[in-house]
Amino acid sequence: MALTSLVVCADAKAVQVLSRALQELGMTVEHCGEFAAAAKRLAAERYDALLVDCGDEKAAAEVMAAARSSNDNKNVLAIAIADSHNNVREVFNHGANFVLYKPLSAERVATSLRAARGLASHERRRKPRVTVPTSATISYADVESATASLMNLSEEGVGISSRRNVPPRCKVYFEFTLPGQVSVVRLSGDVVWQDAFGRVGLRFARLPHSSQKVLNTWLSENLAGQLQAAPDSETARLPIEVKETEGDAEDGTSSSSDRRTRTRYNCRLSADVYPLGSTTPQHCSLSDISFGGCYVETNESYPTGTAVDIVVRTQDMKLRVQGIVHATHPGFGMGVEFTLLHDEQREQVRQLVAAQEAAAAAEVASEK
Repeated sequence: MALTSLVVCADAKAVQVLSRALQELGMTVEHCGEFAAAAKRLAAERYDALLVDCGDEKAAAEVMAAARSSNDNKNVLAIAIADSHNNVREVFNHGANFVLYKPLSAERVATSLRAARGLASHERRRKPRVTVPTSATISYADVESATASLMNLSEEGVGISSRRNVPPRCKVYFEFTLPGQVSVVRLSGDVVWQDAFGRVGLRFARLPHSSQKVLNTWLSENLAGQLQAAPDSETARLPIEVKETEGDAEDGTSSSSDRRTRTRYNCRLSADVYPLGSTTPQHCSLSDISFGGCYVETNESYPTGTAVDIVVRTQDMKLRVQGIVHATHPGFGMGVEFTLLHDEQREQVRQLVAAQEAAAAAEVASEK
């Protein structure tokens, strides 16, 4: 089901910019130029996102109050359109979750609304979530064993809070121990949404049977007392002030130290992996790749520092490349840093990465 939005604004140019950005994110858009009419719509229809121009701050506050007082829209994601004349603290007090600043540009609005759409999407979770006051160890891309806090948990995914910026379209490997349990839960998940405060939503990508059993048992025991349906989540209601700058990174990161030196792309490539000098392969798959390395999904990973041969076969090529195991996650796989020995290997890796980049671009286009 498509997400729906209501844009309450009389500025035709601003409405055009906002509508285009929302439609490109797959959201249907309704427009209302009068505040009184908007309040009536909010009483009659349900929306996932509400965008309100705060040029008339009093009228904008009344619209947001009307949304919060209705049964269908009390948890709507409210996005305020403000300028330097608005009191941002008061805007948040009136019920806004996000603030976008004028003048609105297509590029900056699109970047900011990605995070907003993520929060609107995760309010439609099918499975109830339980709050989890515990910590986890997460690994992704070039980050190993970072500490994060679990916020909530369901059969399908988890919400975490991390001090690091997690790259979008990234697979995260994490482990944690649930309160009252002794078994370690080891999972992997794909980033679904994240916001400016370091909160990240992940959908489980791989759930080993042993971890699934521990997870389901704990959820069934704790669900009755801690049931936290997504529309009532505090996570969805916390205010987020998005101060747009021309220098903001496309992926929403702000610290250069947290950015990858090489872009990685999700993939699903069959591969054989050999410890250097061995003739006995492990049949496995690559889940992401860059010019500098790849992630090998396998139940039997090699120790860090192991030299390996990787043979990848596609419809168009066969690539054999050497590498060093950079990180290992028992039961999931290992990160491998390529050791490119000659120009032919480098060119083949470039072609392979280019093919995954094109596939990722096509996937993004199909989602719009």
